[in-house]
Amino acid sequence: MSVIENSKVTVVGAGSVGSSVAYAALIRGSARHVALYDINTAKVDAEVLDLAHGTLFTGSSDISGGSDVSVAEGSHVVVITAGAKQNPGQSRIELAGVNAGILRKMLPQLLEVAPDAVYVIVTNPCDVLTVLAQEDTGLPPERLFASGTVLDTSRLRWKLAHRAGVATSSVHAYIIGEHGDTEFALWSHASIGTVPLLEWESDGHPRMTVDELDAITVDVRDSAYKVIQGKGATNYAIGLSSARIIEAILRDENAVLPVSTVLQDFHGIDGVALSVPSIVNSRGAFPIRQTPFSPNELALLRRSADALREVASSLR
Repeated sequence: MSVIENSKVTVVGAGSVGSSVAYAALIRGSARHVALYDINTAKVDAEVLDLAHGTLFTGSSDISGGSDVSVAEGSHVVVITAGAKQNPGQSRIELAGVNAGILRKMLPQLLEVAPDAVYVIVTNPCDVLTVLAQEDTGLPPERLFASGTVLDTSRLRWKLAHRAGVATSSVHAYIIGEHGDTEFALWSHASIGTVPLLEWESDGHPRMTVDELDAITVDVRDSAYKVIQGKGATNYAIGLSSARIIEAILRDENAVLPVSTVLQDFHGIDGVALSVPSIVNSRGAFPIRQTPFSPNELALLRRSADALREVASSLR
């Protein structure tokens, strides 16, 4: 495969997340054509018009959209953000059930107009929805996966960079597992440049401790709650991280990103979608089987798998 010419991405859902994905893709030039689809005609038309008014400043990418699924026709990538938000008092399983129903209705329509696209699920709980969607559609796991912990990994690297006094791009560390409460940092191979994380120190930045790293992991895991408490939703960072995934696909980058695919015999884990370092290119996402884990990390990965398997089983 190679870089996709005249590329098209369709973002499904014109809420705060979907509109932010479309905006990020447009201003970054992630695709030649960006489309936004939502069943709410007034909302999607307004978002498309607002985005179109700024295309003088966004390079060669263009924006279209509407409330007819035909706007997704010919897409190379389809990013799904549509779904219900979690209401106060609503359990994660209840939310998963509602959004699984939305996906079951929507995916056959999308596949009819974009049968060859790579599908990226952003709607939460994204790991559970990916398993159910893959089973319902029969798509190869590499062609239907979730955004997973790409955003969580960005949050982690930002915090570590601030603590260590380096650029975010110089931090090499991943959050993996569930995109949610059982996610964890893959500390055993984390580094700043070529220096193992626990050995890094510089002027004004003493060595980090294991306890400090544990606290950072918790802060990363719970950071979305802080944003939601203050403004009602997370949207800008997930928009940017989704655009990054889109680019890895459309530019056939072979980029290593912690997206969530339905795993097949990955360190003994089968049939559950978890984020692990994966090669992302124009064919989709492929977990890196050689990824090493410490015994404790492998136990945490299996704990994530068990938690998600239980939720998925309750919804079948």
